[in-house]
Amino acid sequence: MLTFKVGDKAVYPAHGVGVVQGIESTEISGRKQTFYILRMLEKNDITIKVPVDNAKKRLRKVIPNAEVERVFAKLKDRNGVAADHHQTWNRRYRIYKEKIDSGEPLQIAEVLRDLSLLKFDKDLSFSERKMLDQARALLTKELAIAKDMGEEEIEEELDEIFS
Repeated sequence: MLTFKVGDKAVYPAHGVGVVQGIESTEISGRKQTFYILRMLEKNDITIKVPVDNAKKRLRKVIPNAEVERVFAKLKDRNGVAADHHQTWNRRYRIYKEKIDSGEPLQIAEVLRDLSLLKFDKDLSFSERKMLDQARALLTKELAIAKDMGEEEIEEELDEIFS
């Protein structure tokens, strides 16, 4: 079973990286439940309670440094990129939303890569621009933590890939 302790960083899909601020138990409908209390790093005023019983499905550890290179390789890979470009914007949006909601760094990297490259070919819809920003923010935060670097340095690396 996946366990976290106070001070650990955990990734909550589609929300990003949070810090376990506490672990508390509450009685709900006569049953005692234990929750991780996560303060999201990207959104300082958001705190999320995640049942410890569901942590394996909802939370994961920050990717290890060794996995970071796989993410960067995905961002640089141009094979199969245009496959979704011919879809309507709302179909692309659904596909990309599923990938972001998965919380998997490689899938989020695909969204970032595909939308960043599509932006050079045509104007993105408002929803796609927001999704591009979300994918970039999620990856930037996690990669910075995984590589123990500043977010600005990760942003520069991403700019270099897509310039």
